[in-house]
Amino acid sequence: QVQLVESGGGLVQAGGSLRLSCVATRLTFSNYAMGWFRQAPGKEREFVAALSQSGRTTTYADSVKGRFTISRDNVKNTVFLQMSSLKPEDTANYYCAARILRGVNVGRYTYTRNEDYDYWGQGTQVTVSS
Repeated sequence: QVQLVESGGGLVQAGGSLRLSCVATRLTFSNYAMGWFRQAPGKEREFVAALSQSGRTTTYADSVKGRFTISRDNVKNTVFLQMSSLKPEDTANYYCAARILRGVNVGRYTYTRNEDYDYWGQGTQVTVSS
């Protein structure tokens, strides 16, 4: 069965950086659009960043725009989230998600809703201290 495994979380001071990785197995990674979401205690899971199947289109939540960068390596079946200028409000469990392509000519699209995605990882905790 498909597995998404996140890593790279940890404790960092405000202003610091972290790079999250998500390795996908048992799927044809290049056929999937990818996304990162996060969930803080007591809050709903929210969109962070998305990357199209083609790798040419990205979308970011306003709260992380200019600070986070999503990218993919189709050889390594991995999607990354480079996070810089971290703030305490970035503290959350971060999840990667995968969506199989549906239809033709959709490789350039990104997806920002939880229900858009087919598979989810277990999450990696990011804690930013002030």
